[in-house]
Amino acid sequence: MTQETRTRIVEAAETLFYEHGLRSVSVDAIAERAGVTKRTLYYHFYSKDALIAAYLEMRDRSTVERYRGWLGRPALSMPERIVMMFAALADHAGKPRWRGCGFTRAAVELAGQPGHPAVQMAAKHKRRFEAWLEQEFRSGGMAEPQRLARQVALLIEGAIAQMLIHGDVSYAVAAGEAAATLASGDAGHLRRASQPTGPAGEPMYTD
Repeated sequence: MTQETRTRIVEAAETLFYEHGLRSVSVDAIAERAGVTKRTLYYHFYSKDALIAAYLEMRDRSTVERYRGWLGRPALSMPERIVMMFAALADHAGKPRWRGCGFTRAAVELAGQPGHPAVQMAAKHKRRFEAWLEQEFRSGGMAEPQRLARQVALLIEGAIAQMLIHGDVSYAVAAGEAAATLASGDAGHLRRASQPTGPAGEPMYTD
């Protein structure tokens, strides 16, 4: 029952924090939504900051898994998979309750407090997400997976920001096209690097 109550509190916090921001949501509102007393909430979380950290930790796992599903299985080429991932992001962003990336929003909202648990958790998540992209690109045979992962992560972040500003999901589609172009160039570099070379180091093209 204790774990069930804790989970209910975190889920209530996730809904309210994501919809309204970290600062504007009170502990009272979270307790009311979770159906617990304020005292019970503080029994599980010694402070609002601790609850914020728990909320972001829960989103960390679900966010990476969501993008993993969007990227799909390696039956298609990496550029095609990337286009599909950004198309799924565009579809997701078109939902009425979409508010962008909870981690970016938390970091921006608390930018003046770099030591805040939420800012640290956001940084940890972004590093983990980029590392996941790198692993996927490495498995997909990309020549420079670390570089490509950083470029694609930047395009995702930019697309999310533009969609929030303009309310236009076509920014995700455009970012996906750019990311696929980068991946195609990376794959082309891999093909060139694997070509046998002659005495002068020039590629020896074969049929």
